[in-house]
Amino acid sequence: MNMPSSRTIRLVLTTLGFAGLIVALNAAPAGATPPNNFAGLILGRGTLQSNGTIPINAGLDIVVAQNTVQPGGSSGWHSHPGGAIVVVKQGQITTYESFGGHCITTTYTEGQAFTERADKPLIAVNNGSTVTIVIATFPNVPVGITGAQRTDLANPGTCPGV
Repeated sequence: MNMPSSRTIRLVLTTLGFAGLIVALNAAPAGATPPNNFAGLILGRGTLQSNGTIPINAGLDIVVAQNTVQPGGSSGWHSHPGGAIVVVKQGQITTYESFGGHCITTTYTEGQAFTERADKPLIAVNNGSTVTIVIATFPNVPVGITGAQRTDLANPGTCPGV
């Protein structure tokens, strides 16, 4: 009877070792601690449709708001000191952004998300026939000042008819 070579024995032991390691690593999540008297509520979720980044600075507030826009309603021209991350929870919203003397128009629908750049003039309009609900997160808001997440602006005149 032929005996396995030492090379074959090492290969088998190495394979069994890796298999045991994989089993052990996959078993680790079973040891995680479950929440206790803790509940989370997802306010909105959307796939990002715009480009851009928003830095978050320590020592400033972060504000989260739910905005409801009736058909034909608008936000009015405004900007945000730290920008915004917006998720369309229901309906659709069209943004008109004044950028470099041009008007950039984009429509976002339920399940989509977008960013608003800091200090850039924008108006959001519900051109649809149903109520729109968006969840917005505003970073870099001055601490403790109610309403500081938004700066109302005059119409810059770059988007005719809006």
